[in-house]
Amino acid sequence: MPSASANYRNLLRTSGAAAFFLPAAAGRLGIAMTGIGIVWLVHARTGSYATAGLVTGGFAVADAVAGPQIGRLVDRFGQARVLPCALGAHAGAVALLLTGGAPDLVAGVLVGATLPQLGALSAARWSALLSGERAAALPTAFALEALANGLSYMAGPALVSVLGAAGRPGAGVLLAAALVVGGGLALAVQRRTAPPLVGHAERRHAGRALLRSAFLRQLALGLTLGVFFGAMQVSVTAYAVGRGTPDAAALLYLASNCTNLVGGWAYGAWRHGGSPRRHQAAAATCLTVACLPLTVLDAPLAVGVTLALTGLAVPVLLILTSVLTESSVPRAVLTQAFTWGNSASAAGIAGAAAVAGRVVDAGGAHGGFGVAAGAAVVMTVLALSGPRDSPPGVPSQEILRSRGRRPAG
Repeated sequence: MPSASANYRNLLRTSGAAAFFLPAAAGRLGIAMTGIGIVWLVHARTGSYATAGLVTGGFAVADAVAGPQIGRLVDRFGQARVLPCALGAHAGAVALLLTGGAPDLVAGVLVGATLPQLGALSAARWSALLSGERAAALPTAFALEALANGLSYMAGPALVSVLGAAGRPGAGVLLAAALVVGGGLALAVQRRTAPPLVGHAERRHAGRALLRSAFLRQLALGLTLGVFFGAMQVSVTAYAVGRGTPDAAALLYLASNCTNLVGGWAYGAWRHGGSPRRHQAAAATCLTVACLPLTVLDAPLAVGVTLALTGLAVPVLLILTSVLTESSVPRAVLTQAFTWGNSASAAGIAGAAAVAGRVVDAGGAHGGFGVAAGAAVVMTVLALSGPRDSPPGVPSQEILRSRGRRPAG
């Protein structure tokens, strides 16, 4: 598909695009390494997986809670001023964790609370760079972000595990911090592509957009997508272990992850037409139809093929959630909106893992797959319940007003 590659090449050739996207992608790899790196480090230090899980859980909760607050500061003061402070604090927290200068749980919470969500900052830059007539390229930009995220969460944990298995658990945490701090600082110095700041009055008015139905619907979709992820993680593992072939779990995850990357790449390469809301509803419906058979299928090949089909729809939903979040809030709160979406997804993953675990204990892996299918049904209902939206790349009337522009007509 020459045109597909051309879409991505043209996007990265946009003035300033590659200069902020590549450092943010490097930092995102570090973020993907941090959680599993803490598991390896704390387990090596204490010999307890329970303690390692507790510290990692503290890290994840702190990241989910503090992320939107850092995003709020970025929207108010700008990436160039907030990022160096956050990254300096993050480096200090990692140093405490590595040296044992504070209890592991305290240090883990500090690491999470100071971790800037570089993906949200990169997405906000794409929104500023591709404004106006170039807004039609936003789905491709967010597809590129999804691809970077997918590759990071495939390569990052594997790299940390290799270092941990080689007897260097601290090296994984140190490398993760170096990537986050280095990538974040490289992003901070790119002032030309940073989203412009707005006045206090506009910020105060814009904050109300985070309570409007258009944004809350996307937040709910992100939460439900997190529930889907969390339930699938538990259910796939339970399915493989239940058949006496625990190693098969890695192959099943690989099938889903590979098609996930393909689905995201293909959607970003496609020249989009029609309504993003309709695309979102179609993707959610396809995900529901694809994952319902998992509640009854038992043959490994059939389960693997079905998981691969679900993997095609998931990245499209992630991309469109970003697109519709971008069009549902004013620029004055855009970074905060993106970080709230990330936090909602993380909360869904954590909650669903616990719920699906109980369901699997009671009814086996098929019950866990039922939780994932239920989440897909809820996503479909949410996507279908939205109002008609503007053409691609055209903000709604409400958002035009909140950005201080007169709606057409």
